[in-house]
Amino acid sequence: MTSRTTVKGRRKTAGSFEIYRQGRTTPEIRLTIFLVLIARRWRSLLDERLRGMDQSSARMEAMAAILALPPLSAQVDIAKRLRIEGPTITRMLDALEKDNLVSRLPDPNDRRTNLLELTPHGSETLREIFSVTDDLRARLLKGFSEEQIGLLNELLEELLTRLDAGLPEGE
Repeated sequence: MTSRTTVKGRRKTAGSFEIYRQGRTTPEIRLTIFLVLIARRWRSLLDERLRGMDQSSARMEAMAAILALPPLSAQVDIAKRLRIEGPTITRMLDALEKDNLVSRLPDPNDRRTNLLELTPHGSETLREIFSVTDDLRARLLKGFSEEQIGLLNELLEELLTRLDAGLPEGE
């Protein structure tokens, strides 16, 4: 239902601004809006539940990345996994280290690099956080089949791969 115009021999869909101006939407626009709203609402609900533990979804993500990567991974590898900038992960790790959840160890092969590990307290805290997350996830996905969840995972993984590639020009 979108208007189409020809630009240099290529068909182009009307921009979302024009579509919105007309009080309409498209399945593609709705998908991206839903992705943003779902992510925001998930983080908000999770943060509400974790606040009582003096934790947050951001702290959970950093600790989970440390847990998931090979032991004593570099700080830069954690930032890449989380798709955040160096200064952001540095501030997060400062707070986690202050709370005795993470240890930074000097890399014997590179003085500029910190290697990271969860402390025993960090491991136990992350276990508690995962318990909260597991409960919320089970409630969110209740009634969806394994096939539905598998298909959605495949689609979302492909979208993430495309975003990580920088959305190259062309069709």
